[in-house]
Amino acid sequence: MTLQTCNLHHAVLPHLLLLVLLLLLHVLWGCCHPQCLDYKPPFEPRQPLVFCKEYSKFGCCDLEKDEAISVKFYTIMDNFDHSGYMTCAKYIRSILCQECSPYAAHLYDAEDANTPMRMLPGMCGDYCSDYWQQCRYTLSLLLEESGGPQQFANMTATIEEDRRKFCNFLELKDKQYCYPNVLTNAALNANLGLVSEDPKGCLELCLQEVANGLRNPVAMIHANDGTHRFFVAEQLGYVWVYLANGSRIDRPFLNLTHAVLTSPWAGDERGFLCIALHPRITTVRKAYVYYSVSVKKEERIRISEFTLSAHDDNQLDHSSERTILEVVEPASNHNGGQLLFGHDGYLYIFIGDGGRAGDPFGKFGNSQNKSTLLGKVLRVDVDNNDDGPPYSIPSDNPFLREKEARPEIYAFGVRNMWRCSIDRGDPATGRGGGRMFCGDVGQNKYEEVDLIVKGGNYGWRAKEGFSCYDRKLCHNSSLDDILPIFAYPHKLGKSVTGGYIYRGCQMPNLNGLYIFGDFMSGRLMSLKENVTSGEWLYNEICMGRDQTCRFPKLINSYYKYIISFAEDEAGELYFLATGAASATARAGVIYKIVDPSRRAAPGKCSVKPSPVKIKGKLIHFYPKEEFVINKKPTTTPVPTTTTRKTTTTTKTPPRRKSPIIIIKPPMPTRTTIRKTPLPPPTKATTRKTTLQTTRKTMRKTPPAPTKPTLKATTTIKTTSATTIKSSTVPTPVQMSMATTPATTTPTGYLTTIMTAAFSRIAQTPIITTPPTRRHGRPRQYAPFTTSQPFTSPQHPPSPSTTSLKRQQMALTSARYPEPPGALTTPLPPYWSQKPTASGFKPQRPPINTTLPKSQEERVWLGEKLESAGEGNQVYKRLRGRGRGHKRGRGGRRLRVGSVRLVSADGLSDRGRVEIFIRGEWGTVCDDLFNSKAGTVVCRQLGFTTALAVMKRAALGEADRSVRILLDDVECEGRERSLLECKRARVGKHNCSHGEDVGVICG
Repeated sequence: MTLQTCNLHHAVLPHLLLLVLLLLLHVLWGCCHPQCLDYKPPFEPRQPLVFCKEYSKFGCCDLEKDEAISVKFYTIMDNFDHSGYMTCAKYIRSILCQECSPYAAHLYDAEDANTPMRMLPGMCGDYCSDYWQQCRYTLSLLLEESGGPQQFANMTATIEEDRRKFCNFLELKDKQYCYPNVLTNAALNANLGLVSEDPKGCLELCLQEVANGLRNPVAMIHANDGTHRFFVAEQLGYVWVYLANGSRIDRPFLNLTHAVLTSPWAGDERGFLCIALHPRITTVRKAYVYYSVSVKKEERIRISEFTLSAHDDNQLDHSSERTILEVVEPASNHNGGQLLFGHDGYLYIFIGDGGRAGDPFGKFGNSQNKSTLLGKVLRVDVDNNDDGPPYSIPSDNPFLREKEARPEIYAFGVRNMWRCSIDRGDPATGRGGGRMFCGDVGQNKYEEVDLIVKGGNYGWRAKEGFSCYDRKLCHNSSLDDILPIFAYPHKLGKSVTGGYIYRGCQMPNLNGLYIFGDFMSGRLMSLKENVTSGEWLYNEICMGRDQTCRFPKLINSYYKYIISFAEDEAGELYFLATGAASATARAGVIYKIVDPSRRAAPGKCSVKPSPVKIKGKLIHFYPKEEFVINKKPTTTPVPTTTTRKTTTTTKTPPRRKSPIIIIKPPMPTRTTIRKTPLPPPTKATTRKTTLQTTRKTMRKTPPAPTKPTLKATTTIKTTSATTIKSSTVPTPVQMSMATTPATTTPTGYLTTIMTAAFSRIAQTPIITTPPTRRHGRPRQYAPFTTSQPFTSPQHPPSPSTTSLKRQQMALTSARYPEPPGALTTPLPPYWSQKPTASGFKPQRPPINTTLPKSQEERVWLGEKLESAGEGNQVYKRLRGRGRGHKRGRGGRRLRVGSVRLVSADGLSDRGRVEIFIRGEWGTVCDDLFNSKAGTVVCRQLGFTTALAVMKRAALGEADRSVRILLDDVECEGRERSLLECKRARVGKHNCSHGEDVGVICG
């Protein structure tokens, strides 16, 4: 018995270990995903890359970006002779090209919101050691060419000589994702660029909220007229027009609520069910609707025709209704409810079997009876009907000449088809164009998806799905029915909602995928055709886990009751769902389906909607679902505290959702040494102190320092330059430093950047002249001046505040000491000090030297560099004149839309954004506020651009007496004022002062 148990353990244990290993690898790989630095999925460039060729099939660079990287590379390599070029070119090229890697966001630490984004990609330990051994002195060149400031020179000087510090700065501890392991991991890259799947094979997709607050949205269509409008119908009888930017016109396109038969009962199938626009709407100007109506207490289905208003293309002429067809409904369910125009130009009408259970009408039921229109697909011609009957019969209708058959019938044997669509065809080959797909709701066991063909019998009530329902009819040899392309049992869902074949541009992975769902279970599903065998392969669709959907504006949850699917003018797919299946509940939402694994190349799918003349007002769209990217982080955020104005007692802020804080790498200042002894600082001399920076000199033997150096334990004295309110508001960086003993000296990229961030706050900004390009001799920098330091207020500080400051100063001195007067580093033998006639000059390939567009999008939403307290000091003069304008500083009049930056720390280039409207100053909420909106603010104040947008009142909250005037501001960057941007109505908002937005200008 013991021997058998031992053998069993030996047999089972390896399998268990393998299973555990696979699960661990899955968890590890599932935590990260392909993502570019612009927070979007990777793509295949439209043209092959020339410089970073390894990413021509899939990555994050187009040809323009590739050319810009090439320019950076050759600019750096101009500093080398032949030997240096041959040694370091491969490292420089590989490092620069990681911006094109499909894992660029991970390599640059752009996925984790609680860490700074790297200036250089994260390397594996072995690779970093080799790089340090061969080319460590190129680090400062890479930082400068990557957009880093010249102040990085002193920082690199302290770590280039120490391999451990050097690699702590550059190494990425994740050995699976660090460079170059991320490229050679076969398992990691096996399905790179394909739709991601969970362990059960479920396709992981994401969603974008498009509209909300709808009452059972039953249909969404587009006009196909270049405007990219879409029209949404509610079960009550309203049809609304939405513009391409997501806003809705306040006047309904159609209002039939007075005629539509429905009720607030959950699950009532009656109501306004569908709308279809004529395919030539711009010239024919007609629309067709399908709704339930009561005529003399008799329930009917009515298909009507309306014409567009002569005065407004966004409204139908309600007096123009013309009844095309009416069909009496024996019961209140199984009403069908689909209208669509085929590629042949005819109108297709899908009508249910009349209701009740099992189609009990007549000997064979309504669906098999071709003398009735119930349970049928109809095809009629509604063109040229102004002076005659409402419709005519197409000459090739299959039962046109069959005795006792209704000539309108195109197909029969359907039960209750709910949502049908027509395939646009493959964008490249056109294959599949014109096919008609329908979901047919089942009875007791199965739901099915059918491909509708002319004259087809789809089997109901003889069959339900693939199985027999009425056995006598099922075994009738004359049935000759067409089987569904797919059927599923009721354990997966009990009411199919037909969908669409994806033929859009933005998500190439989804091309040819039929996406549909189930109303009762809320399940999303897909079918993919095997072109060779003609079979359709099933895959369930599930929402991507949090990391998979961590892209701007994406969500990974939806309401259960999937009512309908839709596609917009560009072919992108949507579905309409609700949280309460009642015609009166405003719980309906429209979701756009998004594949986060791959996108189309930039510029490939751009559309320019035709202008739309609007009469009435626009209602802007505000998403209600929390974006995945904004969900509370799993790691502990940096603590922040606020204090009361009159006391030093800590005040707990009101509880609200914790935002993700994305920290952009701060700009460290070059450590400086005073040139001459300075008198005691005063308010006047603090601003005009002259400093001189020293750069390490490339010598082989270090000379004795001629000036005294600042030791690591030296404390920094500060002077009072401004009077600040009696409160102390530490920055998040200061708070985190205050909790660490001053004697510890952590290492690593995060520590280095955080130290530089505090140095940026505590020290003074530096203005330098452009550096010389040839390395080997020290660069000369022009003198510069300092601005007022941030100091403590002129009142006795509390013991906690004093101890906190001492900890901060001691820690800063220990982490970032002043360098000696002359730092020495051996000069690499391959670095040329001067150009020589025999020097190696690499031949550059012919490239476009036009630099890429501004990379302002790298300043991400929600960046947080530091926190500041409250204050109402204004440091920019605002100009304006005219009647009714409030006077600003200097007696100047303020123009409506003027802005100012309110800051407590005396800096004029940053602060809380306040705008002047209706004779008062008010704040701006951070919802949807991005770097483009920040640029509009900065340009008004005389700056060039916005370096960072600070959310969640990172630059201070306003008092309760200050109103919030603007919310949901979305700008394109070219506007003259925030009032010209897309926004909510003045004074209308759904935020608090805890969401006051701030900007840092430059």
